[in-house]
Amino acid sequence: MAELRIEATLDNLDQVIGFVDEQLETVGCPMKTEIQLNVAVEEIFVNIAHYAYSPDVGEALIQFEVAENPRAVIVTFTDNGIHFDPLAKPDPDVTLSAEERQIGGLGIYMVKKSMDEVTYFYRDQQNVLKLKKYL
Repeated sequence: MAELRIEATLDNLDQVIGFVDEQLETVGCPMKTEIQLNVAVEEIFVNIAHYAYSPDVGEALIQFEVAENPRAVIVTFTDNGIHFDPLAKPDPDVTLSAEERQIGGLGIYMVKKSMDEVTYFYRDQQNVLKLKKYL
C-alpha cells in the first residue's frame, strides 16, 4: 500500500493527483478509469481542504492499494476533521434544472456514479472515505 500524508490545502491538490497518477501508472490503469479516478480524488480532497478543518488546516492521509479477484484500485482518504458522512445526504434530483436544484451534493453524487463502490465510516475520531474502481 502506498501512502501520502499531506496538509489538506488546495495548494497541495496537484501533489495528491500526482501521487494517485503515479500509482495508477504502476498498475496499467486504462485512461478512462484514470480520468474518473482523478475527478473523484479531486472532489474528495477539495472537500476535505474546504470543510474538514475550517477555518483551521489539518492533514489528510491518502492511501492507494490494489485488490485482486476482481482487480480494482482502492483510494482511501482519512482526516481528523469534523465528523461528516458525505454519503448520508440524499442524491440531488438531477432531473431538475440548475435553478430548481438545492445547492451542494452534486460533486459527491458524481463520485458515487463514477466509482464502483464508495464507502464511509467514522472511527477513532477520523473520517474514512474509500473509493473503489474495478480495472
